[in-house]
Amino acid sequence: MRLILLGPPGSGKGTQAQRLVQRYSIVQLSTGEMLRAAVAAQTPVGLRAKDVMASGGLVPDDVVIGIISDRVDQPDAANGFILDGFPRTVPQAEALDELLKKKHLKLDAVIELRVNESALLERVETRVAQMRERGEEVRVDDTPEVLTKRLASYRALTEPLIHYYSERRKLLTVDGMMTIESVTREIDRILAAIGAVEAKAARKAGAAKRTARAAKPVARTASKSAGKGAKKAAKKAAKASGKGAKAAKTAAKRAKKGAKKTARRAATGSRARATVKARKAAKKAAKKVTKRRAKA
Repeated sequence: MRLILLGPPGSGKGTQAQRLVQRYSIVQLSTGEMLRAAVAAQTPVGLRAKDVMASGGLVPDDVVIGIISDRVDQPDAANGFILDGFPRTVPQAEALDELLKKKHLKLDAVIELRVNESALLERVETRVAQMRERGEEVRVDDTPEVLTKRLASYRALTEPLIHYYSERRKLLTVDGMMTIESVTREIDRILAAIGAVEAKAARKAGAAKRTARAAKPVARTASKSAGKGAKKAAKKAAKASGKGAKAAKTAAKRAKKGAKKTARRAATGSRARATVKARKAAKKAAKKVTKRRAKA
């Protein structure tokens, strides 16, 4: 399960992330913690981040993406992860999509905890007043003034992500103003529905693969049968063609022989007729000679 939690400061992302970690045995990836861990481990990306952070600058997106890339390759992230604090902008979301695509991973859902900003400010004001009444120290970053600035930053930078993920049909919205338990149940319901859809798709894909595997032997048999049939037909045609050629050759021989016989017969007939004529002419000439002698 790979998730992103979106929501303004005070929306309860941290609380829900911890519950998801326990329920699904996945890891929570906080960009701040990952940066500090990478710097401490002195990884190549961590060293780049260290130099930027030491100069007081913002860590570039490509460095953050590099740290996330290294982190999701670790064994404890094999079951999935929740990204906390990243992405904050659309370019970061695009870079994350490209990273997951290269790793052949997919984002399962982006859960937005939608809250009423006025109600958030009231909550902070109430909490600060109660802490002061008890004499407790109030954190510098936990005041209505700081929250107002952080909400303005969220609207300007992060809200466009809602449209980005909505277009890609990844966004799921939960009412963050409900009780903590109600928010948890709603998130669980959403993720269960996603799991059911994915399981159904996996079953269909499995059935399609099994059908394809079962069809392969049939296709091979059909191909072999077709090949045998084609070979047999070719042999028959060749045999028939050979017989035809042989018959034609025999017929030609017979015709030639017959022509020779006819020619011999014709020649013999001509000679016989010539002999008969010659004999008749000789007889006629002999008669004439006899007649002349008689007269003399």
